[in-house]
Amino acid sequence: MNRVKSLLGISLLAVCLSGCVYLAIGGAGALGGYIISPDTVEGLAESDTGQVWDTAVEVVSIMGLVESKNEAGGVIKARISGASVTVMVLKMSSSSVKLGVKARKHYLPKISLAQDVFVKIMSRVNE
Repeated sequence: MNRVKSLLGISLLAVCLSGCVYLAIGGAGALGGYIISPDTVEGLAESDTGQVWDTAVEVVSIMGLVESKNEAGGVIKARISGASVTVMVLKMSSSSVKLGVKARKHYLPKISLAQDVFVKIMSRVNE
């Protein structure tokens, strides 16, 4: 029993110190699942790349200031609530698009903001 506790403790410590832990979350309703890393939320949308891109630009424009956008590269950079937000739209297949949202403020992760932007984009895409 003590051996199991020790192994569990060491495993937990290794995970905490690695900084690369991903947490898979089952989203509510039509959002499906998405993955959260220390500063990024990402997931798949069963939609057209152009629709996801247009929706992302619209949502980010409403929430803050779009600083730059590169549709060919699939990257939108914006300033929302004082945080630097990067939205990445990547075509995975003919009917699947990977959406990633990264948010940082003063070099610190703002995962709640990234999750908020991600959920708003995905909700509009799935309407």
